[in-house]
Amino acid sequence: MATAIARRTGKLQRSQRVFAACSLTPIMLYMMAFTLLPMIWAVIITFYRYSPTRQGANFLGLGGGNPFVGFANYLDLFADTPTGRLFRLAVKNTFVFALLVLPLNLCITLPLAVLIESVSERLKTVFRTIYFLPTVTSLVAVSLVWGVIYNPTFGLLNLVLRSLGLKGMAWLSDAQTKVLGVPLPMICLVVTYVWQDMGYNLVIFIAGLQSIPEVFKEAALVDGATSWQRFRYVTLPLLRSTLTFVIVMTMLSSWQVFVIFYVMTRGGPGNATRTLVLHIYETAFRHQEMGLAATMAMALFLIILVTTLIQLRLLRKEWEY
Repeated sequence: MATAIARRTGKLQRSQRVFAACSLTPIMLYMMAFTLLPMIWAVIITFYRYSPTRQGANFLGLGGGNPFVGFANYLDLFADTPTGRLFRLAVKNTFVFALLVLPLNLCITLPLAVLIESVSERLKTVFRTIYFLPTVTSLVAVSLVWGVIYNPTFGLLNLVLRSLGLKGMAWLSDAQTKVLGVPLPMICLVVTYVWQDMGYNLVIFIAGLQSIPEVFKEAALVDGATSWQRFRYVTLPLLRSTLTFVIVMTMLSSWQVFVIFYVMTRGGPGNATRTLVLHIYETAFRHQEMGLAATMAMALFLIILVTTLIQLRLLRKEWEY
């Protein structure tokens, strides 16, 4: 009896291993072909002046017209040259964009999530659907619609301003007008992105609020805490994990935004909205300098890595409920 059970168990384990191998092997091959190998190739060409338009010395296209330059590409990013200055401007613009998006997104989505949680179940579904719709809408479509809204001739904003007797503005092409030192086109793009992205954070916050045990809120209510005190001393601390996730993911997505900048401004006017991902794209596909573009991508990876580690360090908590 014991032998039969052991034999049956052995067959089952072998079947499970075969099934796991057959399921995971295609996935692993796919990941190697379309993720791991491109990443390795991107690291390699950072050490070359590589361009697909020039002929190399071997089948990989390296050497010859694409010479090995060591760390010259990395040094170019910090040199006082047009390439280095434009790179640092793109980093600065991306950093400003992320710093504007993060607090604005949080200041809208967290209070909104609390308000939605206070209404009836039927209305919750309606509000969640309405606010989440822009998130699942194509970012290209969102950019085109907002581009029409910002149009200086027939855009909705200027039509409203003119109906009030005010002068219209060149929302996406007037880099001279600034708000707290930030060019007006960048402000417009921040508004567009937050409008499109806030539905995702809203749903995450609602899920976080629903995971908080009611006993904590009831205890605070019994102690005579006001609505603000319950939010400040009960809800907000218990949302620490959700808040950490939202902050990290919002910052990550902000650093990698490309579509709205490409569709709405192409980095203009005068590089006022040139972000790092857009600059990498133009360096790689417009100027065909793949080696330099890969170097910028490595710099972006390091920036995101360091930023994320700092955020996780500052927002970590050592307790659970």
